[in-house]
Amino acid sequence: MVSDFAVIGAGLAIAGGLIGTGMAQSGIGAAGMGIYAETPEKFGKVLFFFVIPETLWIIGFVLGIILLKGILG
Repeated sequence: MVSDFAVIGAGLAIAGGLIGTGMAQSGIGAAGMGIYAETPEKFGKVLFFFVIPETLWIIGFVLGIILLKGILG
């Protein structure tokens, strides 16, 4: 059985990952669109830097699953 603190911790881990991803992508997306407007051939590099912050929500989601499954303790 999962404790109440583990559920709260899992929710905070997932929410923190999602909020961090949104904050990172807001600045990167604005700058990336400026670069793309000036030099469209750099689209691949801009896209790569835009999706790097996606790993934050993946890490938060995995940590939340670990907490809910009770793997660490």
